[in-house]
Amino acid sequence: MMYNPQLDTFLCVVEAGSFSKAAEQLYISAPAVIKQINSLEASLGMKLFDRTHRGLVVTEAGQSIYNDAKYIIGYCKESVQRAKEAMQVSDDVIRVGISPMTPPQVFVDLWPQIQNLYPDIKFKLITFENTLENAREILANLGQNIDVVAGIFDETMLKLRGCDGTEISREPFCVAVSIHHRLAEKKKITLDDLAGENFMLMQRGWSYYGDRLRDDMIRNHPEINIVDFDLYNVEAFNWCENEVLLAFKSWESVHPLIKIIPVEWDYTMPFGILHSKTPSDKVKRLIKAIRQIK
Repeated sequence: MMYNPQLDTFLCVVEAGSFSKAAEQLYISAPAVIKQINSLEASLGMKLFDRTHRGLVVTEAGQSIYNDAKYIIGYCKESVQRAKEAMQVSDDVIRVGISPMTPPQVFVDLWPQIQNLYPDIKFKLITFENTLENAREILANLGQNIDVVAGIFDETMLKLRGCDGTEISREPFCVAVSIHHRLAEKKKITLDDLAGENFMLMQRGWSYYGDRLRDDMIRNHPEINIVDFDLYNVEAFNWCENEVLLAFKSWESVHPLIKIIPVEWDYTMPFGILHSKTPSDKVKRLIKAIRQIK
């Protein structure tokens, strides 16, 4: 157990709505559940529930703990599972992290050529969710549970995330819009087409090329309203219902109601594999294969 087991009881009480219902689900007595919750509140120094005549009401502090506990418990369980799997990973198996923003298609495309150069290399796909926590943890610790991730990057992003990258291609900046958006019928758009639109850009400091585009818009196209956001994930695409999102062609499959359209500009960004600054021998072979293929 990598966390306070009373958190499991706390989650159960919140979701069940009462001590007695939680006790039934946990196969223990209601007084035992109450004792655990009281102990947890004492150790945290805060009230997690208000006991009213109508039943339990989760406090604001309790709701905050609940949200974080869900993540902590899930992450701990996944961590143990990854550790077990890591014990069984062969020296020739490269663990590829995949998510909607980091699809495995590039490995599918390069697979025949990689196999021709290094027939011993094998891939294992490991899914992960795009969250700020995962972005920090996974990329800063490549080589531990995940060896490589395919995606866009530049020197600013690599420095921010504490990893390294090997370029495969240059990907042009595109925009993502809802299929119901006024621009959705266009095959290619111009900066003038974006006049009056809310244009979603990752916050300054995430990417050198993104910041160059931002500065160009501020200087030469003030009629475009820049909207900052924190992370590329599926939720960012959900916001595209009424806004325009800076995106890349490889993300076409992220959302079924979103269309990705090229733009008449010269902005591009490196695309390739992200890996540790001190890659393992198997990842070094993959890097060498990619450079030979290029």
